[in-house]
Amino acid sequence: MRIEKKTSRDESLVIKLENEEHVYRLSDYDRIFGIGFGKASARMALGLEAVLEDRLFGGIIAVKEGHTEKLNRLSIMEAGHPMPDERSIRAAEAMLGLGISLGQGLTDRDLVIVLVSGGGSAILCSPAPGLALEDKSVVTRQLLASGAAIHEVNCVRKHLSGIKGGRLAAALAPATLLALVLSDVVGDDLDAIASGPTVPDPSSFDDAVGIIRRYGLEEALPKAAMQHLLKGQAGLVPDSPKPGDAAFIKTKTLVVGSNRLALLAAEAKAKQLGYNSLLLTSRLEGEAREAAMFFLAMAKDIAVAGFPAKKPACLIAGGETTVTLKGSGKGGRNQEMALAFLAALGRNPKDGNGLTFLSAGTDGNDGPTDAAGAAVSLELYKLAIRQGLKPEAALENNDSYSFFEKAGGHIKTGPTNTNVCDIQLLLVT
Repeated sequence: MRIEKKTSRDESLVIKLENEEHVYRLSDYDRIFGIGFGKASARMALGLEAVLEDRLFGGIIAVKEGHTEKLNRLSIMEAGHPMPDERSIRAAEAMLGLGISLGQGLTDRDLVIVLVSGGGSAILCSPAPGLALEDKSVVTRQLLASGAAIHEVNCVRKHLSGIKGGRLAAALAPATLLALVLSDVVGDDLDAIASGPTVPDPSSFDDAVGIIRRYGLEEALPKAAMQHLLKGQAGLVPDSPKPGDAAFIKTKTLVVGSNRLALLAAEAKAKQLGYNSLLLTSRLEGEAREAAMFFLAMAKDIAVAGFPAKKPACLIAGGETTVTLKGSGKGGRNQEMALAFLAALGRNPKDGNGLTFLSAGTDGNDGPTDAAGAAVSLELYKLAIRQGLKPEAALENNDSYSFFEKAGGHIKTGPTNTNVCDIQLLLVT
């Protein structure tokens, strides 16, 4: 993707993707605003400012605390993640009230460029009428702990929200909206990324209630939240805007970065370094510890038989797995996957020499930790055992962070200010 200004008789904003191009004549607009939300939105805003410079009238960028950049024309607001906080509500109010705050409202001569990235669901929080922030926080915690997939979590979030599921687009009409999206969702489903604030919502209150029941959470949810969902299911609360709604007539939403593009870049680098590289998938899902067994099985095949690639091999995958919490430890899905790989390798170390496995989040944060993930090998296993550490016990307690803090193996990048799901690398030498 490239954004550029095309200069001729009329200056234009040009968005070039792999197979398409979109052009916006700047003379068609009296004012251009930039708003954004998510872990990567500040870095995206830097690029927007560099392209539009003084043509930007102003705007607001809401980010996870610490994921900031120095901006000149757009204001930064920090908010909570992975759990929303009062700052998340203030950020959402600022976005929804963009036109009101100008004293004259938005018009059809305004262009609002919306920068969307993963994490936006928590960073931008507007509880539906009758709900409190804590209600939504409890719902999110319960869903995450149950092992629900991110699209299921976001479906429920949308139906407890005043800004998600296309409601932001409705609030900013009649302005023209151009949403540029950095995808952290497997499959790049636009309605799931940051809970789809600028796109039609194909899901319904029926779907949200079905997810709650699928995971047996009816009694665990706050009464106000469950009642709101049931009222919506009964048609007593308006559902989110659907395809064909007038709110989307002047709205365009484009994916400008994704896990697939990151994996292609990793594959190119691996080949440059001399590895026989193989890109497996950008859609890895399921339980993190089960995915680890898949990678270990392939590692052993490569080591023994040279398939699906010959040594030196680099297998590359990406996506977003889940962890069903059973213990009381600290960690994240990437550290859990790496620890599961390590524990299984220790149980059966045969043909394990020369294997290195890494799983990490591209945003630099794995779960509620300061680690992006971890890298493991048979050497690390032996070192951990000599220290008296027990990989199996740590895995049982979902305590991968504490294990890697003691054993080594953590990948700590700090905030990367990007976010395109997770990446797994398997080296066999």
